Amino acid sequence: MIGSMKYILVTGGVISGIGKGIIASSVGTILKSCGLHVTAIKIDPYINIDAGTFSPYEHGEVFVLDDGGEVDLDLGNYERFLDIRLTKDNNLTTGKIYQSVINKERRGDYLGKTVQVVPHITDAIQEWVMRQAKVSVDDDDVEPQVCVIELGGTVGDIESMPFIEAFRQFQFKVKRENFCNIHVSLVPQPSATGEQKTKPTQNSVRELRGLGLSPDLVMCRCSTPLDNSVKEKISMFCHVEPEQVICVHDVSSIYRVPLLLEDQGVVGYFCRRLNLPIETRPRKMLAKWKEMSDRSDRLLEQCSIALVGKYTKFSDSYASVIKALEHSALAISHKLEVKYVDSADLEAGTLQEEPVKYHEAWQKLCSADGILVPGGFGVRGTEGKIQAISWARKQKKPFLGVCLGMQLAVCEFARNMLDWKDANSTEFDPETKYPVVIDMPEHNPGQMGGTMRLGKRRTIFKTENSILRKLYGDVDYVEERHRHRFEVNPELKLHFEKKGFRFVGQDVEGERMEVIELDDHPYFVGVQYHPEFTSRPIKPSPPYLGLLLAAAGRLPGYLQKGCRLSPRETYSDRSSSSSPDLEMADFKLCSLAQE
Repeated sequence: MIGSMKYILVTGGVISGIGKGIIASSVGTILKSCGLHVTAIKIDPYINIDAGTFSPYEHGEVFVLDDGGEVDLDLGNYERFLDIRLTKDNNLTTGKIYQSVINKERRGDYLGKTVQVVPHITDAIQEWVMRQAKVSVDDDDVEPQVCVIELGGTVGDIESMPFIEAFRQFQFKVKRENFCNIHVSLVPQPSATGEQKTKPTQNSVRELRGLGLSPDLVMCRCSTPLDNSVKEKISMFCHVEPEQVICVHDVSSIYRVPLLLEDQGVVGYFCRRLNLPIETRPRKMLAKWKEMSDRSDRLLEQCSIALVGKYTKFSDSYASVIKALEHSALAISHKLEVKYVDSADLEAGTLQEEPVKYHEAWQKLCSADGILVPGGFGVRGTEGKIQAISWARKQKKPFLGVCLGMQLAVCEFARNMLDWKDANSTEFDPETKYPVVIDMPEHNPGQMGGTMRLGKRRTIFKTENSILRKLYGDVDYVEERHRHRFEVNPELKLHFEKKGFRFVGQDVEGERMEVIELDDHPYFVGVQYHPEFTSRPIKPSPPYLGLLLAAAGRLPGYLQKGCRLSPRETYSDRSSSSSPDLEMADFKLCSLAQE
């Protein structure tokens, strides 16, 4: 056992969005595969209390946790890579820290002292990290042994200064053998000369050292592997040994990053630097990741999904949705092609103004094997989504609607099959004659802004013969994460069910409609929750898996075999088991069954 908690701080330099999140997740992954319990904290220096109010164009999608925390999408990476469940306090923002310090000041906790950034804010940061690092994130309630902390933004930003200062003090508080710093930097390669430039990294490390933190590992993000001479130059100017310079070049799939770090001796370095009690076992611990990335490189058959949304210009807006599709595609050994369709381009207005855009959008939609309409807020593009859903229903194209996508499927069916011409959601048309989707807030008394239905909720299957129920393994209920304010109007449900549009999943009270399925259609499913948040590489989310199976034409066979694909049931049931031998054997079975 480790006596004291080990902290690994990941900072970034030169540019933001350099891949700190994936590197932090990968470091956690290789340590977890050595049998350690790992937790993760993400620090965002912005003043927002949480990510709940952001447009997806700001920082990408808003990730939702079990406890309803609306957090940065990097926490999604941690959950997927490490297969853990985090809480909202694992995402620390400047807003949260200042709020807690100001509340203490108002209560008089500082006994008349002047409250300052140093020591009060910096102490609050250190206390928060030490407190949160001890919180269990595994199903077995064991206290973590290693905490990976990712500091968002770039070293030198005004916003992140109090955090850097807090960790400068922290390294002495917890002692050197319990704290180390990874600095992720960019090594650009200008196309004019094609040589790798180290100056940005030198400047960034110099700035970090000037603030009192010395990096233990300098991880260089680059497009091609680092030349030895470049490594030595960075080592010389950045005051580290050459083996402390780690090259993280672009790879074919993010599952390769843990392997890349492990190949360069990162585990061995941590063992020595932090006195970790790891017996260095052979490389079988990461076999699952190697197998996964090899499989994703070898795929031949292709499957295309049209993603019809309004934030399609920035793929991070749908990060978890894309990941859930990738996990499912990998499980059925298909290469995934996502066709981004801006829903506004499908509307009649675009035909008038930009006919080329209109026809291109419809061409993409019609040529896809399956259609996915994800969640979203606001009226822009909703009519285009309804058009896409209508096409999927009439053409019997596999369709999955998530959150808003499910609500619009209800609107589409009401308009075209029940002949309620102006059926709509009161979110978009408060005066509609047929309010098929209405505002049904969950009132959480005493909570500010607590009208959204957020976090893990139970959905009960009301019928035996539901496709989705079978995909979930024929369970009576599922627990998935929600993030919405509007609900299908429960008073109108009988009109729909008469026409074969069934509400097969409902909440515990039977008041909220959670899952829809359409009779006489290969796969027309809508879910009110967000199943993508709990999808894992080895355990894809059932609604997404169903969509891909249907799009690849393999759903009927899969259901006939009692939801078993020869290659995969072996490794979905036991993905919680952390024994690499079992998982390796499972993977062998999978690859054999496919060949």
